[in-house]
Amino acid sequence: MQQPDNYHNLANHLKSAIGILELDKTSQLYRDVTAICNYLENPTFRIAVFGPFNYGKSTLLNAMLGQRTLPIDLIPTTGAAIRVKYGEELQTRITLKDGRKISEQGTDILKQFAILDDNRRMREDVAEVEVFCYHPFLQTGVEFLDLPGTNDREEQDNLVRDQLLSADLVIQLLDARKLMTLGERENLRDWLLDRGIKTVVFVVNFLNLMEPDEQKQIYSRLRFVAESFRSDLPDNFSNLYRVDALPALRARLKGDASAIQTTGLVAFESALQSIVAIQQEKSGGYKVGRVEAIATQLTQYLQTKTQTISTELAAAQTKHNTKIQIQQKAEKLIKQGFENSLTELRNWLTLSTLLNRYQSEAAAALGQNQFKTWETEFFQPVLLKHQQEIVKWVQQAGEFFNQQSPEDLIISLPTAPEISLPSPPTNKPKVSEDLTDTAPVAVATGLGWVLGGPVGAAVVGSAAYLLNRNVKQDKPNTSIAYQNQAVQICADAAQDYLTRFSNEALTTLSQYEEKAQKVINFQIPAEPIEIANKRYQQNLLHNCWENLQRELDAVKGNLG
Repeated sequence: MQQPDNYHNLANHLKSAIGILELDKTSQLYRDVTAICNYLENPTFRIAVFGPFNYGKSTLLNAMLGQRTLPIDLIPTTGAAIRVKYGEELQTRITLKDGRKISEQGTDILKQFAILDDNRRMREDVAEVEVFCYHPFLQTGVEFLDLPGTNDREEQDNLVRDQLLSADLVIQLLDARKLMTLGERENLRDWLLDRGIKTVVFVVNFLNLMEPDEQKQIYSRLRFVAESFRSDLPDNFSNLYRVDALPALRARLKGDASAIQTTGLVAFESALQSIVAIQQEKSGGYKVGRVEAIATQLTQYLQTKTQTISTELAAAQTKHNTKIQIQQKAEKLIKQGFENSLTELRNWLTLSTLLNRYQSEAAAALGQNQFKTWETEFFQPVLLKHQQEIVKWVQQAGEFFNQQSPEDLIISLPTAPEISLPSPPTNKPKVSEDLTDTAPVAVATGLGWVLGGPVGAAVVGSAAYLLNRNVKQDKPNTSIAYQNQAVQICADAAQDYLTRFSNEALTTLSQYEEKAQKVINFQIPAEPIEIANKRYQQNLLHNCWENLQRELDAVKGNLG
């Protein structure tokens, strides 16, 4: 039976959906979708025969085929679905899950591969069981599917349930001796109607074993059940038939035509052939309802998962946006702190500031031979404090913005100045060559004279602690000239030191600032991979649903 191309496209989209959803292969929905895809891609018209154990399924099929194609004694232990297909001679082919195929003449091999083991479990290595036999009905593109008996083990029930979805027409065997209970009817509804299988042909077996009055009563009750499963049948066709399976098989094997008529087999076969012909003329249109039932379940699952992903995506985006807002606020505070600290250090490093604050101290320290002590204990700590304040903001930015911070700001001090004082004047009262005697006063007072103004006054004031010795001299003018010369040398050396420091430090600071700006200036990060993945999943699920719906509508349109 030729299937429209749309069915193949639809099957592909169904397979794509279960792949995108990553459904558990043991889940009912996964098995249903797999079965419906097999159904859509099957080129033959498949008739499934099912019912509880010992209801006569294989006996009925053997009677219809006119030979013991399916061993009747296999029934109590059948563990596999057996596909009966057209072939020139009776042959069995077993396909294993590893891809191997085993073919033998006849059907004896079924006893090895199509039965339950000693623990009443199905063989796990069998993928498919096929029986080929010659029959005109099968030659028309029809195949029978002999399903394991139900109501025995859940494993078999699941197999039957899955296989029913891949059948074009379902035949259910009923036992006249065991009328269906309300629970069994509800179970049948779950298995069939709720999954889009709206047409079932019921065959009542063992009615010949009942009394005539009982037969009428039983048949009437079963007709009520059957009416719920005939939506795709014309009004002039019944979906309830009586077939005495075993007498029918015996009569057919003997070639007793009159006896066959009494079993109801001929009437059932005729009706079945007509029903199949009607269904085949619909070009598979009857498939749509069944596919819709499964597609609806799949769509609901898609929508549920899409909603879940959308909720997770919204939460992730909110979290991401909140983080960005916090980081932007942090950036403002960090930049403000950094700029303030940077400005403070830069102002401190300007030559005028350094000279104003430190030239007198440095010169006095030089005059006392205590420059290193002054540098280490009084000058460098101020520098380190400024440096640490700047680095603190940069490190905070690195940690907060997850950026690699540059190396710490290190401003090196210049080499200490070296001075050379002139020799004391000759023919003068002796003046100590040791500046520890005269330099403190000379440097202090001299710088005050040299620098003049407020700076000079500050120098004189700051140098009061240096006045620890008296300078004795007979000719002050000569002594003062020498002292002023020594003072000028110390002042120039201090100025040179601070000038070198200012230039080098400002250059280092500018270089560090350039590196630090890359850390402090917050760059809005790219969308996290988590959000990108969820958005991709959302779009994928949405597109999957749209494609599935579009292909389903296309199938309906072609049939209409």
